[in-house]
Amino acid sequence: MAYVATRGGEHAIEQAERLFRSDLGTISKDRVEGIRSSLPYLVDRLMGEASLYEPDLAALALAQAGGDLYEAVLLLRAYRTTQPRIAIAEPVKQPDLFTVRRISAAFKDIPGGQILGPTLDYSHRLLQVGVLTGEDYTPEPVIPAAKPAPATQPSLTDWQKAQGLIAEHPVETIAPEEIPDLTREPLLFPVPRAHKLQSLARADTGGTLALGYATTRGYGDIHPTVNEVRLAEAPVLLRHPRGTVFSAGRVRVSQAEIISKSKNLELGFSATFGWNEVKVISAAILDRATSQPNPHAASTEEFVLYHTEPVESSGFCIHFKLPHYVTFQSTLDAYRRVKADGEASGSKPVIKEPAKKEEVAL
Repeated sequence: MAYVATRGGEHAIEQAERLFRSDLGTISKDRVEGIRSSLPYLVDRLMGEASLYEPDLAALALAQAGGDLYEAVLLLRAYRTTQPRIAIAEPVKQPDLFTVRRISAAFKDIPGGQILGPTLDYSHRLLQVGVLTGEDYTPEPVIPAAKPAPATQPSLTDWQKAQGLIAEHPVETIAPEEIPDLTREPLLFPVPRAHKLQSLARADTGGTLALGYATTRGYGDIHPTVNEVRLAEAPVLLRHPRGTVFSAGRVRVSQAEIISKSKNLELGFSATFGWNEVKVISAAILDRATSQPNPHAASTEEFVLYHTEPVESSGFCIHFKLPHYVTFQSTLDAYRRVKADGEASGSKPVIKEPAKKEEVAL
């Protein structure tokens, strides 16, 4: 009987997977390229949360997952674990970034000027419904500026430090090969700052937004102002074994600094792969919030970093769909036993909540 039941289950599982994939249809190279070209910000978000910069693979993961972002992150992270780490890139400093957008809400006249770049911040949000009736929507062409902005911009923080607005912190020098790598090591508390920034860099965008927003609404002690948001392309510089440094290309990156007003001006920082302003702003708020001496319970490092981890949190939620027949049957038996005892004694049965314990999928 057990063999028959198992075989029947395998067949149903196989057909369920086929049904899911048949809904998506054939996945072709053209389809993947279409996703990459038409959904660049979604591809960027996926690469950031997967800790893997490869737009083609990210578009393929989205195609295979049917747009289910958590499934796509899982696919891309699983692929990443199969790849060797062959080199460590040189550190990238802010003045090295090829900047396409850089704004500050704290200072109007910042060194290098404000660069709006690609944004809808100041636009009306109108749905182009004519597309559905066959009227193509073609955006207006961009008119080049009379004077192009410089490709690189100075560090705003360096200027603030020179003005005496922000305290200078000692720089800890660590050999590149000794920098902790969260993609290969578990997250342990208390976390080193490198792990904390790495975890925020690949945290779920929705999770960082929710907790960052909660912090600003009173579940924390942060009053943030955006010091700087920057969208850029970062050069990937590698060192050849003979000592020569060469370029291996560029990656799109976002970074944000928020400044919080307390006794002194304090910075929060975040950076991630791809262009994702919401992610880095909220993550920078959480960086500052978790660095407070006595953070709110919702702003502790453990609470923030665990609850914004997309693969683990979504996986734990999804696991509740799996069979829990034995544990749930045990709970039902307890309810029935208490009810029967109450009826036998003639008193109103009092059903106590069963002791909480972690359920295990059976």
